[in-house]
Amino acid sequence: MLTTHYVPGSPNWLDLGAPDIDAAVAFYTGVFDWTFQSAGPEAGGYGFLQKGGRTVGAIGLLTEEGASSAWTVYFHTADAEATARAVEQAGGTVRFPAADVFTAGRMAGFTDPAGADFAVWQPGDVQGLDTVMEPDAMCWTELHTADTAAAKSFYRAVFSWEYQDMSMGDGMVYTIVSAPGGGKGDDTSHGGIMQLPQENLDAGARPEWHPYFGVEDCDATFAAATGRGATALMPPSSVPGVGRLALLTDPAGAMFALIKGDPSMT
Repeated sequence: MLTTHYVPGSPNWLDLGAPDIDAAVAFYTGVFDWTFQSAGPEAGGYGFLQKGGRTVGAIGLLTEEGASSAWTVYFHTADAEATARAVEQAGGTVRFPAADVFTAGRMAGFTDPAGADFAVWQPGDVQGLDTVMEPDAMCWTELHTADTAAAKSFYRAVFSWEYQDMSMGDGMVYTIVSAPGGGKGDDTSHGGIMQLPQENLDAGARPEWHPYFGVEDCDATFAAATGRGATALMPPSSVPGVGRLALLTDPAGAMFALIKGDPSMT
């Protein structure tokens, strides 16, 4: 499971690149129990999504030419430059090189060989998100990719991830991702990898990472999101042994998911 005891390769930050920060804030604070705290004028509009004063994510303006609105998952690294070298050696590309974010830490952005964007956070004063695995907080990360085997090879080379493949029936396989470094017996899984069906790719779907947010009531939160302009990609559905899930895009097109966990799994 996700934890705030961050180890290399585990998700430790999450932010949304939005074309209109005010519109994004209005949408997400209407759907989740969040408030928005600006990082100040020197941060270019960037600010923090918080629940009860604890940061669960952030929002900033899109800055890359031609970029579409999307959530970016950041993974912990002890050395952003070393991770950049590993990304390039494994066939990925550097979208933006490592740079200091005041004294908070260092960040760098990458694209994997199939085209999915991700980033890393090297902690300084800020270790990462304040809370995960709670309602209205990130509970899972997921990669939709055009080539699962290549994605597994790439991320293993970059982060030393470990994998467990699970059959979903009809020949579909879901790969559980874990970062090494947790304590003995700990569940260090933090995300999944799923192959995009060819019909989705033909329809314009592209490889990307997206977050799952925990909710108390998947159906009610789904209704709140679609009522505020979100588009349903998968309506609330019960998955045995997992819980109740839904997948959406926000009004600007950024993908995210909802999950109400199965109590029997806790």
